[in-house]
Amino acid sequence: MSKEGTAEGSPPLKNVSSSGVAETVVHPAEEPKMTFWEKVKEPGSVYQILFAAIVAIGIGMAVNATVEEVPVAAIEITMIPGQLWLRALKAIVLPLIVVSLIMAIQRLREMSRGSSVLAGWTIGYYLTTTIIAILHSTILVALVWSKQFTVVDPSLRNVTDEDLQKDIKERSEYKAHTIVVELFETLVPDNIVAAFADDVLLGVLVMSIVLGYMIQDPATSSILRVVKEVEKLITVAITFLIHMAPIGVFFLIMPNLFKLDIKEVGTNLGLLIGAGLSGMAIQLLIVYPVIYAIVMRGNPFTYWFKNSPAWITAWGTASSAGTMPVTLKCLKARGIPDTVAKFAIPLGTLVNMDGTAIYLPITVTFLAATQGQTISAGQYVIVFLTAILASIGTTPIPSSSLVLIVMIANSVDVEVTTGMYGVITAIDWFMDRFRTATNVTGDLYGGAIVTRITGIKDPVGDSYDDVNMDERRRGSSQV
Repeated sequence: MSKEGTAEGSPPLKNVSSSGVAETVVHPAEEPKMTFWEKVKEPGSVYQILFAAIVAIGIGMAVNATVEEVPVAAIEITMIPGQLWLRALKAIVLPLIVVSLIMAIQRLREMSRGSSVLAGWTIGYYLTTTIIAILHSTILVALVWSKQFTVVDPSLRNVTDEDLQKDIKERSEYKAHTIVVELFETLVPDNIVAAFADDVLLGVLVMSIVLGYMIQDPATSSILRVVKEVEKLITVAITFLIHMAPIGVFFLIMPNLFKLDIKEVGTNLGLLIGAGLSGMAIQLLIVYPVIYAIVMRGNPFTYWFKNSPAWITAWGTASSAGTMPVTLKCLKARGIPDTVAKFAIPLGTLVNMDGTAIYLPITVTFLAATQGQTISAGQYVIVFLTAILASIGTTPIPSSSLVLIVMIANSVDVEVTTGMYGVITAIDWFMDRFRTATNVTGDLYGGAIVTRITGIKDPVGDSYDDVNMDERRRGSSQV
């Protein structure tokens, strides 16, 4: 990071004063120079996480290829360290959302126009990228992939698994309008304690924003003092968990590869995976970088790779919520103001599901094509519209899209009570990792883009990093 830059690969941000004069946002801390080996040894560094992921994939694929069937008990026991790390990450998400939003709202109240501007541009960015994601996914699957899928043998469409039959029946009761109803109901929880207990993140987000606005006198508020102390404690917990990231990522990836049945990946399944990954590649390598380059006038890939701990962790955990602490830490290291990061990232974790948005039209078309059904142009419009609502309303937890696939398929009369839905279910754990990495990447780009457009910066001496983080570690390129 340059002395007066914010996001690497881009010029310094500008802040527009009340007089309309652009002011350069200058961050006082300069990134210390470290040797490559020092960066590698830094606990939780991107190099350690990347090495852990590569080794996990290598061991997992080797075991998969040499062992006919890995015992379920061995898989579950091997997953324990990774699951414990992921549970710990998820445990701090709710308090992190609460304190982040309260502090962000308090900073926004000090600005004459910051609140509405930040909210408007953040929501606008997320909605725009979601619409673009669904649009190119729907067009590509309608014109290309739908013609590649082949009708499967009728015997393969029968569902023999009783648990899967039960799941399909329950998910089939989930109607399109339910998304809208539940979305608004979760905005105002009827029981705040229950909202915390049940991980109703959208309700917690709204409650935190309201609480942040209700604190009238920051200088004397005991609530705000408590929030600041909790924030410091969360910082300690996040730092420890990020140091443990290589171990957690390793034990999340490796056991999952033990159960990957490569022999059963037929032509249709390979095409489904290829269609999903190609759609996400378009979003990752074209859509986000183009928007970033236009707004920031810098190299988007430099910025993306410097934030790799976040999207690698997202790939390993398959949880946007679980990755949020790492995402925030990455943006802090890039110089993104806390005011922006602590508002945009919790919101993006809940509503920015571009990876899911890309995958939904593809899976519905896959179900239709392999069962001999054809989706009309009018039905693709319905898929497009319902996918927008569904992707915004989905929860940031692993495999939450399985319910949405059934709901959208039902809205266009595509049969889901067949074995082909079981095929989608079987690979969802794998595809979910790429969807989550796409979602988190959108959040990372959004932090820099919204900061540049709004010109918002933290009050001098009020940066969360300045107060709570070691100077050397804050500037380190480990994140």
